[in-house]
Formats: sequence, C-alpha cells, structure tokens
Amino acid sequence: MPVQHIVWASALLLAASGSWGADMTAEEIRERLGTSQPAQLAGKDLSDLDLSRTDFQQANLSGSSLFGTKLVLSNLAGADLSNANLNGAWLMGTNFTDANLSNAMLMSVVIVGGEVKQRPNFSRANLSGARIIAELDGANLSGANLSKAHVGVNIKNQGMGQMRTNLTGADLSGANLSGADLNRSLLLFANLKGADLTGANLFRVDLSGADLTGAELNGADLTEADLSGTILKNVRGLETVKGLDKAANRDRAIY
Repeated sequence: MPVQHIVWASALLLAASGSWGADMTAEEIRERLGTSQPAQLAGKDLSDLDLSRTDFQQANLSGSSLFGTKLVLSNLAGADLSNANLNGAWLMGTNFTDANLSNAMLMSVVIVGGEVKQRPNFSRANLSGARIIAELDGANLSGANLSKAHVGVNIKNQGMGQMRTNLTGADLSGANLSGADLNRSLLLFANLKGADLTGANLFRVDLSGADLTGAELNGADLTEADLSGTILKNVRGLETVKGLDKAANRDRAIY
C-alpha cells in the first residue's frame, strides 16, 4: 500500500475514532498487567500510547480502543481482543498467537518501518468477522480462524485510492477462510495448504504461485482471479467453484 494512502487512511480513521485521550497511562497499564490475575482492560481507551514490548498475555482487552497504539514486539498471546479497535496500531513483531480478535478492526495498521522487520504473528488466532486492511506479506496466520473476515477491498469507499490487503508469501496453511471476503487481495505465493475456503469471495484475487494443495474450495468464487502457477493439487470442491471459467491464466494452474 502506498505510504500516502496509509497517511490519508489514518487521518480519516482518526477523525472517526472519537478518541480524546487514553483512560490510563502506560505505567498504570503495566502495573495492572504485573498482577497475578489476567488484566481486566475491557472497554478501555488505550489509544496512542506507547506500549511496545509489553506483556498482555491472557489479558482481557475486549472492546478496547488501541487506535494508533504502539504494540511493537508486545506479547498478546491468548489475549481477548474481540471487538477491539486496532486501527492504525503499530504491530511490528507483535505476538497474537491464540488471541481472540473476532470482529476486531485492523485497518491501516503499521507493520512496516523502523528497526523491527518482523511481521505480526497471528498463528491460531481467532479473526472471525474481523475487518483487515494491512501489509501482511510473509506473516504467520497458520491455523488462524478468518471465517467471514472482511479482508477485501471496500469498493464503495475508495475515494483516496484502492487499499488492499497484501498476503504475499503469507502462511495460511490450515486456516479457516470459509465465507471470508478476500476480493482483490494479494495472495501471491501464499501457503494455503489444507485451508478451508468454502464460500470465500476470491474475486480478482492474485493467487499467482500460491499453494492450495488439499484446500477446500466448495462454493468459492474465483471470478477473474489470477491462477498463474497456482497449485491446485488434491483440491476439494473444485467442481463447485464459481467463475473458474473466467479466472485469469487458469490454463497455467497446476492440478
């Protein structure tokens, strides 16, 4: 995503966030996290704070606002972030393993820039129903639940240029993407082995070189998707796929 699009998107998100300052300081949050019980931070406004390298493991952050919050190299493994707002958050190297991010917002998150080059880790995370627009190339989403997630382009809201999620080279092996909207996303050379793409919207998705060996595609929509070098070995439900005859470079797919 071009830098100017991130800036414009962040500005619009800020205007819509309604945030006028965090409920707690970073020091107060770390004190609460230091107790023996999982921290209760549900519904708290923690926006724009620098909480990098903080251990939120198993914390309850459901419905919280982490808008623009720096979570670089922080540990949110097993944390409850359901319905949380992470728009514009800094997520370089953030650990979301086994976290609950169902229905969370991750629009224009920042994962590129600075000294930390690691992508966030969403292994086995629950991202069902989440809204995601991010540069997640090379990220680990193996075993993640992205059922009914909104990852694709919102074509009705593109006044500042088309923003799309980049999952080039990402590990989505064994992920649940059933019913997910991935339209126009970039999935070049992504690992989708054994992934469940039942009923997924893959309209104009770039799947060049992606590996879908053993994936479930029952009822998925591949209209105008790019299948150049896409590995479709042992794919289930291929006969029910919509728009396969309209997919680009389908003759170059590997069956």
